[in-house]
Amino acid sequence: MLRAALALTLGFAVVVGFGGNGFTAKAEDKKDVKKLEGKLTCTKCALSETDKCGHALIVKEGGKDVKYYLDDKGGAEKYHGKCCKADVDATVTGKVVEKDKKKHIEEPKVEIK
Repeated sequence: MLRAALALTLGFAVVVGFGGNGFTAKAEDKKDVKKLEGKLTCTKCALSETDKCGHALIVKEGGKDVKYYLDDKGGAEKYHGKCCKADVDATVTGKVVEKDKKKHIEEPKVEIK
């Protein structure tokens, strides 16, 4: 009887210990998600910054244009045809990170206005 109670207590402690860490990480991830509005443009055709089509969202912040590069499939995205030759108003939601001194949006969700 004592062994069963000890095993049950230990099992419960392990589940609670691992479960708590998982929930904390997910809450932190959601905290970093931002919703940005600006002009969606092609990094190859409009900005001449890349060899292949990609996307950047240009956002007005403090009177300046700030570029957020989207980590997506580039020219293979459904919305690419709308923003390749001309900038379009868009809202992008995703996790903002800094890579190579540039702002990137990971796992972007794009909504063309």
